[in-house]
Amino acid sequence: MPAQHKTVGDAGPNLYLGLNPYRLSMKSYQLELKWAGIFVGMTLLWMLGEKLAGLHSTYIEHHPTYSNLIAIPAITIYVLALLEKRRVSYGGSMTWLQGFISGMIITGMVTVVCPLTQIITSQVISPAYFPNVIRYTVEHQMMSQEAAEQYFSLPSYIVQSTIGTAIIGTVTAALVALFTQRKAAVSPGVS
Repeated sequence: MPAQHKTVGDAGPNLYLGLNPYRLSMKSYQLELKWAGIFVGMTLLWMLGEKLAGLHSTYIEHHPTYSNLIAIPAITIYVLALLEKRRVSYGGSMTWLQGFISGMIITGMVTVVCPLTQIITSQVISPAYFPNVIRYTVEHQMMSQEAAEQYFSLPSYIVQSTIGTAIIGTVTAALVALFTQRKAAVSPGVS
């Protein structure tokens, strides 16, 4: 009996967690790279939108509330990415693990670029954000001047956003993979 090799779309158990080691290359990650790029672009546009809406200056007191709404486009991007992965790479069926791995690859790519995204946001898009938020928190006695300057700084935000992206991205990948998984259709008369 000839040896059978599992392909990327095979739903059966295998040692490679649904990945074909013979086909792993940069091409294998094109969809993830595309969606990671879309995610980073969305993040930068969101930051620009926050600035233009005055959430980094005039309405800074509302920033913590409205900045959480970024979860809507973020989750939407993960859903669209995993649906495309299921359709293009797995022929319409995808296990939870395959979806989770794809989501984790996206998360990894976005996390690696996170410091650069934070630098662009802080130094190009909204350079007045840190001074504004420091002044606001000190004036409203939320923090001391020293604590605010330490917390609201580029190094602090790079660490916070990198760790936050990795954690939230992992949770998002796990949940979205749960909802985008689909078992392979079984043909009638085939067991």
